[in-house]
Amino acid sequence: MSNQPRIPDAEIRARSVSRLREVVQRMDRNIAELDEFIARLETENNRNLEAARQRGNAQRKAAQ
Repeated sequence: MSNQPRIPDAEIRARSVSRLREVVQRMDRNIAELDEFIARLETENNRNLEAARQRGNAQRKAAQ
């Protein structure tokens, strides 16, 4: 018995490469979607921080 790895034939390698390319493309799309989601969250967070800052300023002015 030989424990040497066997190199798959060309057809199997081609199928594997094709599947790997599909997986990479899906991952790229998912990463792009996550980047877009993160950008939306950052925008919303900045809006909320600005609104809170304005409320705090208004409350301080009202207290004076």
